[in-house]
Amino acid sequence: MSKKIAFKTLGCRLNQFETDALASEFQRNGYEVVGFNKNAHAYIVNTCTVTNQSDHKSRHTISAASRKNKDSLLVVTGCMADNYKNDLEKQKNISYVVKNDQKSSVFHLIDAHFKGEVHSPDGYEKDKFGFGIADKGFHTRSMIKIQDGCDNYCSYCIVPKVRGRAVSRTFSEIEQNIRDVVDLGFKEIVLTGVNIGRYEHEGLRFESLIEKILEIPGDFRVRISSMEPDGFGDRFFELFDHPKLTPHLHLCLQSGSEKILQNMRRMYSVKEFIQMAEKLKNKHPDFNLTTDIIVGFPGEMEEDFQESCKVSRDIGFSHIHTFKYSVRNGTKAARMENQIPEKIKTERSRIIRDISLKNRVAYFEKMTGKEQIVLTESPKSGVSRGYGENYIPVNIETKLRSNQFVKVRLSGIQKGDEPEMIGEYLKVES
Repeated sequence: MSKKIAFKTLGCRLNQFETDALASEFQRNGYEVVGFNKNAHAYIVNTCTVTNQSDHKSRHTISAASRKNKDSLLVVTGCMADNYKNDLEKQKNISYVVKNDQKSSVFHLIDAHFKGEVHSPDGYEKDKFGFGIADKGFHTRSMIKIQDGCDNYCSYCIVPKVRGRAVSRTFSEIEQNIRDVVDLGFKEIVLTGVNIGRYEHEGLRFESLIEKILEIPGDFRVRISSMEPDGFGDRFFELFDHPKLTPHLHLCLQSGSEKILQNMRRMYSVKEFIQMAEKLKNKHPDFNLTTDIIVGFPGEMEEDFQESCKVSRDIGFSHIHTFKYSVRNGTKAARMENQIPEKIKTERSRIIRDISLKNRVAYFEKMTGKEQIVLTESPKSGVSRGYGENYIPVNIETKLRSNQFVKVRLSGIQKGDEPEMIGEYLKVES
């Protein structure tokens, strides 16, 4: 009987890709991947540590896994494994703690354990791009890792500590990875990394990389994952004229206050961000912009917060991922004066989420009656679901097989905590 492996992923899309790649490797080698709530021979928790809430969720997940089966392996990896490695290794319920730069070795570590070999995670080669193809993971879209690490050192951010310095993958590896997943039938690839806009390898920069990717033959489209609004110029905006590149960006603002951005040590100004948004929307009026905003950064006065609210409304982000500022030991912001009380951060977070919801409904109203090419996911209860090229979640009241492009007319809004759109099925595109 094959061994059963369960995964739980917290945090960013990069973590999601790495989990997908590991799950695929286990399945290709005869292991059975089961749900995290099922009995398994090994539980792998891919953690996040970007905020206090992330730490809490990661610790809760580790504790939950340790209670499932005391005879099972428990492997903790991801950013918490880098940030709290010594503390985690002292916990008797954890079998192995694997840092990010050795995460790709998790299969070999567990496989060796089940064969009676005892290895140390530290004995494996450090390779941030050592993951195989994520062809049997948990997502319809195939994420392609192009970059890791960050050199920006924002004053609040612990990512450079837990992910390391910026490093970019070779184009030949990226190209082969894309060709492989397209040959396997994937129709959307998502470019992911920590700071992908700063991609550079042997003189090849981000804009040129995208151009070369768009030239790869095949029936697929390209989506750019979350990125920082710095490190690229006007040439970048022209890339969205290409039919394969989806008209959506998650462009991280963090604050609408120039003062707060400077204190955050961000590499752009609010004025520059607004200019970027205007260029995209002038060129492509239906372009979908989403963003991140941190509330309650040290010294954020009410007028600073109101500037964030104004920019959020003016740009009309259809989704705002809202973070309450968390003190991260070892960062400059942790030593700043004028830390904001938790009660104020909670209220500001609520206000931004409310703006995000109103923006989302307004954007969906604007898109009603228009057509989208939706990549379908597995149908549930006779209803198919997927995302259009503008990253609009669409429910189609027709049972369709997953992983196909279908043309729909957006006919209305399905209300809820996170509204989605209703699509009228028109025809299969491919």
